[in-house]
Amino acid sequence: MIDEQGMHFTKGERVLVIGLGRSGLATVEVLRARGAEVWGVDDKPAEQIEPAIREIEAAGATFLDREELERVLPELGAAVLSPGVPLTTPTVRRVQDRGIPVYSEIEVAYRICRAPLLAVTGTKGKTTTTALLGAMLAADGRVVHVGGNIGNALIRETASAAPEDWVVAEVSSFQLESIRSFKPRVSLILNLSPDHLDRYHSMEEYREAKLRIFANQGVGDVFIGNLDDPYIAPLATDVESYRIPCEAWWFSHEPHRNSALYVRDGKICFAKPGAPRAQALMSVSEIPLLGEHNVYNVMGAAGAALAAGASAVAIREAVKAFHALPHRLQLVAEIEGVRYVDDSKGTNPGAVIAALKAFESGRIVAICGGKAKGTDFSEMGDALDASARAVVLLGEASDAIAAHVVRAPLHRVESMEEAVERARSLAQPGDVVLLAPGCASFDMFESAEQRGQVFTALVEALAQRGATRGA
Repeated sequence: MIDEQGMHFTKGERVLVIGLGRSGLATVEVLRARGAEVWGVDDKPAEQIEPAIREIEAAGATFLDREELERVLPELGAAVLSPGVPLTTPTVRRVQDRGIPVYSEIEVAYRICRAPLLAVTGTKGKTTTTALLGAMLAADGRVVHVGGNIGNALIRETASAAPEDWVVAEVSSFQLESIRSFKPRVSLILNLSPDHLDRYHSMEEYREAKLRIFANQGVGDVFIGNLDDPYIAPLATDVESYRIPCEAWWFSHEPHRNSALYVRDGKICFAKPGAPRAQALMSVSEIPLLGEHNVYNVMGAAGAALAAGASAVAIREAVKAFHALPHRLQLVAEIEGVRYVDDSKGTNPGAVIAALKAFESGRIVAICGGKAKGTDFSEMGDALDASARAVVLLGEASDAIAAHVVRAPLHRVESMEEAVERARSLAQPGDVVLLAPGCASFDMFESAEQRGQVFTALVEALAQRGATRGA
């Protein structure tokens, strides 16, 4: 067995990177810059990833076909797993069978990081919250590096962070599966709801992966959790079964004896555990983001920023200046009295339910569907029945969603272009056309971002046609 504690991912060490997507390529680049000898492998055929192969070879690494892997295994000291690659793939098993330790990218990023790290996870809202937290620390005068599942590889951010800087990381359950010593100064779990059940055997298995975020924390660290979430609240109430190894701060909408952050009289308040009185951080009305779920996102980010020592003034100013991120309840246009909103990153039913609550019931034309992730659409169907004027369905999951929508009229389409046109014809002035897929995008698009970009382009074209007619 190889000595895992001796791995520094630097000169003289030999590392295999499994998966040559965005994070894998960044890992190759950083490890080569640190002097390690690096090989890269991917389950896709070489002809499908030629640009990635050229990129790693330009960095001085070597690409391996899966058939070539066996001859290199005896030379390896470690393997680094890209986030989208399951631990159960044949390539990973071949590596593990030889006693070679397999690390997640965030584990390696943490090991080379010299700055304190704050980590954010959850089923929905984690990208917005991660960006908010980064903005709060920046407003407090810190040099901040933001990375991870938010879109840029964490390892690249930690490699460039100085000891006096701060790193904010969005981490997924996939990334947390194979951590060993990953230990954030502050960890935050926003919420949990069924997701990725095409990868996990049960909700409990998915939950356990998320809870690994605080597994290595200790004295001087802080964990922050959502007391209103039924999957997280037991951590606070059943302390014998769920031992959190560090100080825990909780947030909730209503004041609770365990809450450090909560809403009272329209204001977000903070009472540090053990403090005699609470302070008002800001009014809920100052939050420029749609939906009650964003009040929770702000409380979670504020808690993490406060735990890192940021001032209440910096937190309030950062929130007031914050704008919705692309494809997250982002207003694209208002055309003939109808608002068109892009929530393409809402890739699970819980995100759809939260998005629907942001608008007036009965005034929503929802565009839903895509590639299902093994989740149950029954609660999403109930929410659509309660809130939607009509539901436009596209993609592989159309039948699965339709089976749970009883009252809202259903309209099936074959393309996003047809979906936007159908939604336009159904919407009335004062309505919202809401792209709320509740599914992954890979049946029709390369990513949720591309799906949102296509929706946005179609809406903008629709607005231009309207402007031309009115000219």
